Amino acid sequence: MALFALSSSLSSSSFCRNSRIPSIRFSPVSRVSHPNVYKPTFAPQKCFNSGASLHGFGVPGKFPSVRLRVSTRCEKEDAQNGEIEDEAELFARRESTMPDRFRHLTKEAPDSPIRWPWFFALGFLVYAWRAVLFELSNWRKATFAIIGFLGDLSKFALALVFHFIGDPITSLIALIETATYSIRAFYSGIVAYTPVRELTTVILLASSVLAIGEAVSPNSITKQPYVVTLAGLLGYAAVQSYISEPFFWTVLVGLYGYSRLIKKRDDVTSALPSAAVLAGVGEPWVRVVAITGYLALAMYHNSTKTSEEEEGQSLRRAPPIPLLAAALAIGVRLAAKWAGYRHLTWMIV
Repeated sequence: MALFALSSSLSSSSFCRNSRIPSIRFSPVSRVSHPNVYKPTFAPQKCFNSGASLHGFGVPGKFPSVRLRVSTRCEKEDAQNGEIEDEAELFARRESTMPDRFRHLTKEAPDSPIRWPWFFALGFLVYAWRAVLFELSNWRKATFAIIGFLGDLSKFALALVFHFIGDPITSLIALIETATYSIRAFYSGIVAYTPVRELTTVILLASSVLAIGEAVSPNSITKQPYVVTLAGLLGYAAVQSYISEPFFWTVLVGLYGYSRLIKKRDDVTSALPSAAVLAGVGEPWVRVVAITGYLALAMYHNSTKTSEEEEGQSLRRAPPIPLLAAALAIGVRLAAKWAGYRHLTWMIV
């Protein structure tokens, strides 16, 4: 009975846990050979590491047979708590005898990162980057070579074209350049030197002549727009001394004859372009003579006109192009003068 009590106390105490104290269990003695004696037995082997077995503390029949086994863990407590769940942890702690409450203190600290292999990687990266730059430089040279070849080819084609038709192309370029510079100079002259007062006088006098012609012979301007425009261009050329005075008078007489003899228009309509130009750009005495003579002609024509010759007057008429150009030149000059004045004012302020 003393051995039974000792076995019970050893198996239930916490001192047995994770120690090498033998675990002893008893079982009732078989009553076949010894009917009056209880025989202690041991439990089956369930520990991980076992030691030697000890048999017989006495003579059979008088003392029970005792089997001692040495283990690293207490089987009962391991089965209840389930402490070892991971196979890696089981393998790492196969020989450990530390109590479970201290095992969390034995975790391995993480190793410091190893940085020296990065130097090898950095070397390879630098080498690769230099290889990429070298390859890009080769591509750049190839691209520039291709572009240079295309440029030389285009020059050769242009030289070939100029070898056969170079003179007409050169003349055309010179003509375009001359026209561009002429238009630019003309615009600059309008902006800088447009005589606003003289152009206003020209517009008023020419408009008065045109109004007399329209009052006596309706649609006298719309019947001959090209002749009126040509007369205005002749007047501008005479003022700028592009043509001589005899040529100017000859062309005016020719315009009158063309309208009167070829187009079969009346005297008022035929003399309208020449009278308007003379009233606009002539000398003062020429203006007086032109306006007075044309007014007398219009009055005579109106007195001799019958009712059958009256025509319906068109209400939608555009002004003659010479007068429209003169008005536009006055507007450009005034706008440029105002802009320059404002610009100078801003600069001073």
